[in-house]
Amino acid sequence: MRTTLPTRQLGTTDLNITRVGFGAWAVGGGGWAFGWGPQDDNESIAAMNHALDLGVNWIDTAAVYGLGHSEEIVGRLLKQRKGADRPYIFTKCGLVWNPKDPMEDAKRILSP
Repeated sequence: MRTTLPTRQLGTTDLNITRVGFGAWAVGGGGWAFGWGPQDDNESIAAMNHALDLGVNWIDTAAVYGLGHSEEIVGRLLKQRKGADRPYIFTKCGLVWNPKDPMEDAKRILSP
């Protein structure tokens, strides 16, 4: 994804990311113990699109945000954005829904 914002190399990878990203914790909504309250999914997608249109090139999410809801909404966003227009997605693990395949939900939710 191209950007006019300043970028930095991510560790020792070949990825260059903007200095600020979009944090998707609140996108998870309020249906869990650490939620931010009710969220409108379409407004969340619009906010992410706006950040990306302004040059942000990555989104932070996690399976625990909204008990998977944040990743589902990020997945919906990815279906709208194609090719070079797609951001990097950084997620975290720790909450494993299926111990036999820890990546099962992440692959299902984030695949286009």
